[in-house]
Amino acid sequence: MDRIRTEADVAAALDRLAAADPRIAAARAAVDHVPLRLLPGDFAGMCRIIAGQQLSTQSAAACYAKVAATFDPLTAEAILAVDEPALRAAGLSRQKAATVRALAEAVDAGLDLDTLAERPAEEARAALEAIRGIGRWSADLYLMFCAGHPDIFPVGDLAVRRAAQRVLGLAQEPAPAALDTMAMVWAPHRSVAARLMWAYYRTGRPAPRTKTSVPEGAPL
Repeated sequence: MDRIRTEADVAAALDRLAAADPRIAAARAAVDHVPLRLLPGDFAGMCRIIAGQQLSTQSAAACYAKVAATFDPLTAEAILAVDEPALRAAGLSRQKAATVRALAEAVDAGLDLDTLAERPAEEARAALEAIRGIGRWSADLYLMFCAGHPDIFPVGDLAVRRAAQRVLGLAQEPAPAALDTMAMVWAPHRSVAARLMWAYYRTGRPAPRTKTSVPEGAPL
């Protein structure tokens, strides 16, 4: 699979999605821009995601900035060389400190974070979820925004679910498992479909109008 690395990659996937699904075409027409939002695909990138768990955007940025400044460069080796109090002093909660250390141990044991984008979505996600403290939301965000995986759909994100409700014309917000099934129609470009959902959510618009419907499971 080709990784998502540039704005051109996002635009090309949107072209394919919009050509196959009029609901995507209508949502795309309603937004000004679908941003790339790409971060480094390495140990520091995953630490950034962990630091941001259950925090506002501003608080997450401040937390990560303190960790990155304390451990420069921020590597698995640097984390394994210190104890928990040092991680707590760097601004991590007890739980996040334990997760960062578990991540460092996994990397030290051979996990290659950079090559996860080359694996199928379920396999790549499972490799991260096997690490204590990393759930689906964190795994999906790393795979999308750091590794550049092209086919991830983060159903655990509230904004994605609410945007999907509008874009798909659903009577109520879909449950994560149900949305997982619905989003299969956008494979193998689900990461760009998810980027569009975030962009559409920020517009605050109701469901876009479409002239035709797409049967569930229709191939792209």
